[in-house]
Amino acid sequence: MEVRENIRAFIGQHLIVFNDDVSFTDEDNIFELGFVNSLFAMKLLNYVEHTFDIVLENEDIDINNFSSVNNIERLIAGKLSSTAGNE
Repeated sequence: MEVRENIRAFIGQHLIVFNDDVSFTDEDNIFELGFVNSLFAMKLLNYVEHTFDIVLENEDIDINNFSSVNNIERLIAGKLSSTAGNE
């Protein structure tokens, strides 16, 4: 499973909605849509670190980095490329 699909699946499993027909795009701000809460944000940080074997630094923990599927994917790609460059 690719990074984007992996992220979408995780978010989809944790949406706080009362309607099964809810959808979101890769650019939608999941926090502004009200689909997730602060507890989910912590789960998302943990999920990203463990699933993609990266360490998030304090400067990485910015709501903009986690507001959409595309932003999360960019953060992961950046962390993975910087990790690969350090090896």
